[in-house]
Amino acid sequence: QLEESGGGLVQPGGSLTLSCTSSGFILDSKDIGWFRQAPGKGREGVSCLEIHDNSTYYADSVKGRFTISRDRAKNTVYLQMNSLKPEDAVVYYCATDSAPFPCEVVVRPGEDSSGLGHWGKGTLVTVSS
Repeated sequence: QLEESGGGLVQPGGSLTLSCTSSGFILDSKDIGWFRQAPGKGREGVSCLEIHDNSTYYADSVKGRFTISRDRAKNTVYLQMNSLKPEDAVVYYCATDSAPFPCEVVVRPGEDSSGLGHWGKGTLVTVSS
């Protein structure tokens, strides 16, 4: 019920905007997180948007480069990614849950967010010259 789009090939230093839409949820009623996963590694929380006060949170690895935002009219959450690096080249997922969850926690290194109830299938970002 979540679907990511916007992945693709970009050169180092370039930008991409990922989108997360839903056919079953009103996304502006839920906390939303963006995660990424490299082959053979666990999912890393990249960014998160809390519904109750629109607070945003970012992993240290993307802080200052990525921006999460919400478009209520389009029922879409975006992840604007700038200054992309080769290490950003992985699969990105959006996720939410039926209950509020602590965004500040999910972006911490090593945090396991696999318990969130709803995930998209992911979109691949490739960073290469």
